[in-house]
Amino acid sequence: MADTLEPRGAVARGLADISKAPEMRLGDRPITPDRYFSSEFARKEWEKVWTRTWQIAGVKRQLVKSGDFITTTLGPETILCVLGDDGKTRAFYNVCQHRGMLLMAEEQGHARRLVCPYHGWAYDLKGELRTVPDELDFAQGSPCGKLNLVEIPCEVWAGFVWYNMDPNCASLRSYMHPIADQIDTYPMDDMVRTHWVTLEGDFNWKLVQDNFNESYHVPFVHPQTKYVMEYAYPFSQFDLYPSGHARMLMPGAGPTKMLQGGEDETLKSMTEELNFWGLDPDQFRGGKTGEIRVALQRQKRLLGAEKGFDFSTYHDAQLTDHWHFTIFPNLSFSLKPDGNIWLRARPHESDPQKCYFDMWYMTLFPKGQTKYFSQSMSDWVDVNVPAPHLQGKLGEVSMGPGIDQDLSVWFGQQKALHSRGYRRDYLAGQESRVRFFHENLERWMLE
Repeated sequence: MADTLEPRGAVARGLADISKAPEMRLGDRPITPDRYFSSEFARKEWEKVWTRTWQIAGVKRQLVKSGDFITTTLGPETILCVLGDDGKTRAFYNVCQHRGMLLMAEEQGHARRLVCPYHGWAYDLKGELRTVPDELDFAQGSPCGKLNLVEIPCEVWAGFVWYNMDPNCASLRSYMHPIADQIDTYPMDDMVRTHWVTLEGDFNWKLVQDNFNESYHVPFVHPQTKYVMEYAYPFSQFDLYPSGHARMLMPGAGPTKMLQGGEDETLKSMTEELNFWGLDPDQFRGGKTGEIRVALQRQKRLLGAEKGFDFSTYHDAQLTDHWHFTIFPNLSFSLKPDGNIWLRARPHESDPQKCYFDMWYMTLFPKGQTKYFSQSMSDWVDVNVPAPHLQGKLGEVSMGPGIDQDLSVWFGQQKALHSRGYRRDYLAGQESRVRFFHENLERWMLE
């Protein structure tokens, strides 16, 4: 695929590294079924992985004014992030130091001080306990200034607020090497969350990450994508990085080379985008759908600035293709020229056969435009309409047609992993990212 990734209209300076990462030697240990339902395995994951890795609490746009806060859950923990008077974003365990009450119950909000709803203990935005009722009634002395909130590492990057429960963790950028530089070529800070859905699923979180670590399932679970995506492994690029993260580059804006026919379906799927960029879909009839990708790249170069986009940091391939990152342990970015499908699975607080699955879509609105058609979500979005947080179970909420198809698989897989008839994994080469993920998981659990 390397020849398809060369920039034509963009200067080479400042662009993402698209070179193929050196192949890694992977083992052949079984990916044991019990890791998807064992309480003991889940306990070790919590102690060795979840409490030591960088996680996302929310989007930077939620913290605009001093006193703005967000809360997030991970397993049994609740984390509170707040923007201080000094402009610094801090993260704390969301628990009052008096008698263990949840300090801030709202998912997001604004407060001049962080006040416990139980007994009124009040902390400032730096987490320092400032006032308590009946301060003189404590025989051991006033708790003010002593019983402060427990702070944990927090960083803001790529439009997100990140936290880590390990006080001795490496910096976020070090943790994200080398993909931080690649993601920085996208204007992440300018993207707006236009879709926000959380589903409580009856499946282990690792089934989600396994799924997004391979495209082998795509023609069967997402058959419609064959008209607009090149998912065949000989024409895609897979990269594994020593840091534990991985990347997949898949050509887009046209049918897979494995497809015979499908011209009407391809043009129907791409009509909105082609019209937006001033291309007539009918010009690609008569066996010319394979020409859409290059034509669309050239048109985006020609009209990008006029349409309100800055594509100067993109390779031509980024203008049409799917750059998919799986970030250890539980995050996936599927980056597009005008947005980002953000996918994350979080462990359930008590049941390893359940998890919480989050989907955000981050839209890059053209400058000067308040409404935009999201090609990935097949939906019109409005920059002035905040995304409501939709929550529910399978069948109650939708994550869009593509992700809903993934969701339809995981419950059955979770059940089947208990079968006596299932011996062990038998992976294709294109599923190497799945094995890589589990080897990294095992490595972390041994450290």
